[in-house]
Amino acid sequence: MNRSTDRILTTHVGSLPRPASVIENLRAKQAGKPVEPAVQARTLAEEVKKSVGEQKAIGIDIPSDGEFGKGISWSQYVLERMSGFERRPFAGGGNTFRRGADRAKFPAFYDEMDGYEGAAATTMDSICVGPLAYTGQAALKLDIDNMKAAMAAAGVTEGFLPVASPTSVIPDRKNEYYKNDDDLLQAIAEAMRTEYKQIVDAGLLVQLDDARFAVTWDRMLPEVKLGDYRKWLDRQVEVINYSLQDVPEEMVRYHVCWGSWPGPHTTDIPIRDLLDKIYAIKAGCYVIEGANPRHEHEWKVWGEYKPPKDRILATGVISHATNIVEHPELVAERIVRIAKLIGRENVLAGTDCGFAQGPYYRRVHPSVMWAKFEALAQGTAIASKELWGK
Repeated sequence: MNRSTDRILTTHVGSLPRPASVIENLRAKQAGKPVEPAVQARTLAEEVKKSVGEQKAIGIDIPSDGEFGKGISWSQYVLERMSGFERRPFAGGGNTFRRGADRAKFPAFYDEMDGYEGAAATTMDSICVGPLAYTGQAALKLDIDNMKAAMAAAGVTEGFLPVASPTSVIPDRKNEYYKNDDDLLQAIAEAMRTEYKQIVDAGLLVQLDDARFAVTWDRMLPEVKLGDYRKWLDRQVEVINYSLQDVPEEMVRYHVCWGSWPGPHTTDIPIRDLLDKIYAIKAGCYVIEGANPRHEHEWKVWGEYKPPKDRILATGVISHATNIVEHPELVAERIVRIAKLIGRENVLAGTDCGFAQGPYYRRVHPSVMWAKFEALAQGTAIASKELWGK
């Protein structure tokens, strides 16, 4: 895993707005229209190559494939790569995304947001009806091959594929097969081991995206106490580490966010209450929000709770949740203050979360995303000059 040895390296969380050609092919396929597989595969390969090249050109050192090969969301894509699940029309009564303490405090806001985003409207249930097994090897190989070809064309030496942490796979899932939900979670971890190992065996970094680790605190309030929540986190850590047992730590990035929605976030759990649990996860790099205005003040915590030896922090210095483009000097300030606490060689500069949550849903306009990446590169150059004196 590359480190910031003579300058701060740049990266991001992974998911990018999908190109029009990828969306067009995907919509046609999902509508049952004839799509020539060879044409679809060629289009996907070309768009990944173009994106990685553009990421490199604008100043991203450690790029991703943008998740262009996933047909559903960052987490629901697993439905297409794992047997044992069945999709049915939503029966109601358990929509994970319409619960939470923040929603209870701001019901009028969330009613309005749901109305214009449609993000919280679940139309299908995902139900486990049989034993789970990973079946996505061929689709994953296509993602791997496209990414490696794109990296070679762009002259990039290190790249990553973002995938769902076992603890965040299909978060609104329902269970009709396993004895209990914990057994289902363990089965998911067992199946996802295949995905993670296949990625690193191909020489790419694997990034586990976990939007439940921090966010579930809001979902459990007001009933749960912090001590009980931290016990729940212990089980999450255990499951994640089980899924990574065949993967070298230095090939793993672990991403934690407080959810991608642009809401008040007044009931978010502080990072201070999570860090020791995050550090227990066997990953070489922790990718954590830092530009979120509800959490930016927490940069001071890194001085008290430094990452374990040889671990890297990819701190968010660019927000995915606003179309306002950060000033490069602000980006530099965010980098420098953390680098001075934990060591410049232990810092990567990145984004808070993915710019797109799926093929059809994005947080910022693509033109704004590229402007943000440019600000990230410019701000990192300023920070590097201050930290290395050159």
